[in-house]
Amino acid sequence: MYAVAGVSGQTGAAVARALLDAGRKVRVIVRRAEAGAEWKAQGAEVAVADLTDPAALTAALRGTKGAYLLNPPSYRDSDPVARAASAGKAFAIAIDASGIERAVVLSAVSAHLPAGHGIIATNRAVEQALVNVRVPTASIRAQYFFENWAHVLQPVRQDGVLPSFLGPADKRYPMVTVADIAAEVVALLLGAPWKGGRVVELSSFDASPAEVAQALAAQVGKPVTPIIVPRGQWPEILAGNGFSPATVSAFVEMYDGINSDIVAAEAGREAVRGNSSLALAARGLLH
Repeated sequence: MYAVAGVSGQTGAAVARALLDAGRKVRVIVRRAEAGAEWKAQGAEVAVADLTDPAALTAALRGTKGAYLLNPPSYRDSDPVARAASAGKAFAIAIDASGIERAVVLSAVSAHLPAGHGIIATNRAVEQALVNVRVPTASIRAQYFFENWAHVLQPVRQDGVLPSFLGPADKRYPMVTVADIAAEVVALLLGAPWKGGRVVELSSFDASPAEVAQALAAQVGKPVTPIIVPRGQWPEILAGNGFSPATVSAFVEMYDGINSDIVAAEAGREAVRGNSSLALAARGLLH
């Protein structure tokens, strides 16, 4: 049996589905019992635990072979990095205390850097908390989520424009799909064992905002033009999502870091390229 957190979000749900489809037993970890109802209907066990609670998380992992864990987003929190550090500490305690054989934890590109990557500091906090874990643990450093473009599909469909914080429009950026993250997580959970800590730099393809617009245009059947959102408008847009001031500042710094190439994979680490193409990813986003 494998424990999977984050099933109310994209990657956790994709991992749980993939494991169930592979005929593996799954225990989903949710904060509220009702959030596990649909998974119970699919044959999964349900454990209720706050991922920042070491004792509850240990109990949720106990009796499983391996686990997929991720820092629960806390974008309304006044200090999301401190909350991530608390989650990382809980992960470290639970991984070693529960008796699991291995763990896979979602991280993000540039988590090795001490500064300059904004909200990715939350991923770094988790990675740092796992440094001395005895159980073999892999951190998957995901590139820019292609699914982030889902937030701007309304103007794509209605107005034929693709708003982007990434720019310039013809600059290519490494991206990753949820499907490829799930595939790599499952491969690590079910594959050959390894020793110690492991870092995987994961990407699917490189694409510019202009190329993303073109791929989406092919799906909606009309031209789509990329529009680079002026940096001065970012804080207001982000605050409109309900983000705390600290989170708004962290996201601005992250996008600055991406656009200036500060946010980049760590040289010398294990690098994996997923199977998704831009065309397939665009199709999946719109259908």
